[in-house]
Amino acid sequence: MSDLVFISFPSEAKAEEVRGKILELQKDYLIEVGDAVIATKSPSGHVKLNQLMHPTAFGAASGAFWGLLIGALFLMPLAGVAVGAASGAIGGALTDVGINDAKMKDAAQALRPGEAGLFLLIRKMTTDKVLDYLKGVGGTVVSSSFDHAKEEALKAALAPHVPAPAAGA
Repeated sequence: MSDLVFISFPSEAKAEEVRGKILELQKDYLIEVGDAVIATKSPSGHVKLNQLMHPTAFGAASGAFWGLLIGALFLMPLAGVAVGAASGAIGGALTDVGINDAKMKDAAQALRPGEAGLFLLIRKMTTDKVLDYLKGVGGTVVSSSFDHAKEEALKAALAPHVPAPAAGA
């Protein structure tokens, strides 16, 4: 069973930095992420999604490849590439992989203009090690499907660390 987490950050750069850290942890098999999307809100209120996977581009590339092969059979490789790329791009644009885009755009309306949100679809996680790695990065948990204990641990880990006052000051 997967968990969905939505964390807000003061800037897109900070959200991108944390997404990078999460993806690094995935290389070490400490977390398995199904999707990691950054949502930003413009001053006009428009929400933009920055996704890891771009199904339109992937569809166009694979469609062009298959169009080339089929077009070569009929001695029309350029026409095959064009038709294949177009149909692949259309198919990719109609495909929604990972977290539902409409739900992310709706949830991202809670962001203030200029802020960014990180949506994570987490399949598996070694909780203690991941939270230790994310300690003090900042960010606010907007929503999650974690149980209460795990959500509170995530909130505590994300909270920015304030240095303790010097003794005798």
